[in-house]
Amino acid sequence: MKPRSTEDVLDLLGGHLVSATLGTAMELGLFWLLAERPMSALDVADSLSIPLNRCHHWLRLLLKLGLLEDRPDGYVPSTVARTAILDAQSRHFWAFHARGDREAFNSVRDLALNIGRPMSAWAAPSLEPRVELQRLREDAGYAAGFTRMLFEIHLPLAEQLANLLDLQGVRRLIDVGGGSGVISFALLRRRSELTSVVVDAETICQVGRELALENGLERRITFLAADALEDELPTGFDMAILCDTGLFNALLFRRLHDVLNANGRLAVVDKFAPTRTDAPPSRLPSAFLASLEYPAQSINLTTAEMAQALLHEAGFRDLSSAVAPHRDTLPWNVDWVVLEARK
Repeated sequence: MKPRSTEDVLDLLGGHLVSATLGTAMELGLFWLLAERPMSALDVADSLSIPLNRCHHWLRLLLKLGLLEDRPDGYVPSTVARTAILDAQSRHFWAFHARGDREAFNSVRDLALNIGRPMSAWAAPSLEPRVELQRLREDAGYAAGFTRMLFEIHLPLAEQLANLLDLQGVRRLIDVGGGSGVISFALLRRRSELTSVVVDAETICQVGRELALENGLERRITFLAADALEDELPTGFDMAILCDTGLFNALLFRRLHDVLNANGRLAVVDKFAPTRTDAPPSRLPSAFLASLEYPAQSINLTTAEMAQALLHEAGFRDLSSAVAPHRDTLPWNVDWVVLEARK
């Protein structure tokens, strides 16, 4: 929210408590618990093993936020909570998202003391930063939660891309860094003769295979555990997709060029920076968090023009750019740009 009064500024200063209050409700599944039946503060305290005094004030804070209603028979989710939380995304999504915000808070907890120090904000309180890629490769449980969360996040984008991309003549697709396979799923549903190979880490591929089975697409999609920058990749594809990977380098683009058939096409979908020093609006918070972890790193974000120059260097031609349409302004649905190129 943008502050418009002193009261708004004070509310923003206390936002850490609001975030913790709401995040705890997400992680403990409070809204789903109360959606089953109204419960008193004592019932909630007993069910979630929370001291009654603490539980009572926690519920009153959520009531003040407009996310609960206090009826004679107990607390229930408000209309807003049902629409914006329960009906919007799954319980798993909200719990995993809240967990991520809670962990990221460690780097900003003492920001006023550490913002001027030429060291990682994680190092000051002797905390270990989250190395996302390493964590995804080594922790199968975390990889499963992360991949299923991204599956939900990318569903609207996948549908938009299925309507935007020209798949005429495309029978074999390679989806590099494709994670859950959500983009491939949408494209497979659009064209019945299409097959796809999704390339990602093994822990992520395991989840993708489960999702393919759940979506009835297991016969038309293959999940290949490989490093796209180092391992040998299959060839003979009509189209390659590189969606939300943040990987922009000539080596990768040359490797994708090599796996394509003659006149094959590459689609790069990402949130490109408007300038080399300005992050896309929806990614400004994550860019700031990254600066706290890597303060000495120079500001050199990738613009669409820079990515196109790398594509040209890798041998691609007929470069084009388009803004992916979106149905709402949720941060994960906006700022997407599609770069297309032909071998």
